[in-house]
Amino acid sequence: MLTIRLTRKGKKNQPFFRVVVIDKRRSSKGGRSVEDLGYKNPLTKKVSLNKERILYWISKGAQPSATIHNLLVSEKIIEGKKLHVSKFSKKKQAEVDAVKTKIETETPPAV
Repeated sequence: MLTIRLTRKGKKNQPFFRVVVIDKRRSSKGGRSVEDLGYKNPLTKKVSLNKERILYWISKGAQPSATIHNLLVSEKIIEGKKLHVSKFSKKKQAEVDAVKTKIETETPPAV
């Protein structure tokens, strides 16, 4: 399955990200991408995306990652709401989910 995601380039403390179409099973660091669709430089806040090719790959079934989805929404390439990108580790996320379920079970339903 193809996915649209970021690959990190650049030097130490000078990140630079390329937006690529890549097989989901391949590594984003060393895997060969199918096509480059643009770039994002977080230091200068510059973003350049090839809108036609992004829409083409989405129509062919490529799934954008959550970060790319949010980037495409903010650049008005696709419509929709931004997705929540969790920064918790798996252990911390399990703790948060446990607390949420505990709160839901303790709270009586509203009448």
